[in-house]
Amino acid sequence: MARRRAQDFEEKRRSILDNAAAVFAEQGMDKASMAQIAAHAQVSKALLYHYYPSKDALIYAIIHTHLEELEAAIDSADDAEMEPQQRLRRLVGAVLESYRGADDQHKVQLNAAAALSEAQRAEITALERRIIRRFSVVLEQINPGLNSAERPLLMPVTMSLFGMMNWVYMWFKDGGRISREDYADVATTLILEGIKAVR
Repeated sequence: MARRRAQDFEEKRRSILDNAAAVFAEQGMDKASMAQIAAHAQVSKALLYHYYPSKDALIYAIIHTHLEELEAAIDSADDAEMEPQQRLRRLVGAVLESYRGADDQHKVQLNAAAALSEAQRAEITALERRIIRRFSVVLEQINPGLNSAERPLLMPVTMSLFGMMNWVYMWFKDGGRISREDYADVATTLILEGIKAVR
């Protein structure tokens, strides 16, 4: 008979992921140990290994969960019937709100590719591409010329937008003089105004 999951399985799993992300973000992927992660999460090493059999499995779970939650937030915010400029603002706002409180997970995502297997990297890349595609579709609606065969600029513009969003954790502080909503508007406006001049 299969062993039944404890009622608090998901709660414990999430606590382990959040604590592991904090340790990885502070120590780096190589220096962080499973013993440090177990201590930070206030669980035994045996329990940690019950949930995640290796460090790379833990790193993969952190990144995959982070991206799944980001994609779900984008799905929830998106409205294909909306005017493209306003749709883009909604999507940017959804990303920045999803990043709230997720700086550690985001650092792991940006820095841990080398710790993943080829199969794990392929799954993460597929998730990232789906997310990026949601934005490139809208940007192309706003300026179809970005996707010309002679000068294909759709991906560079899309990735420039992600550059603004993905590195916000380096300087942005909640409770500061600009809110996440304000910065979402600033980043969107920079892209919207900028692509008018891109030829």
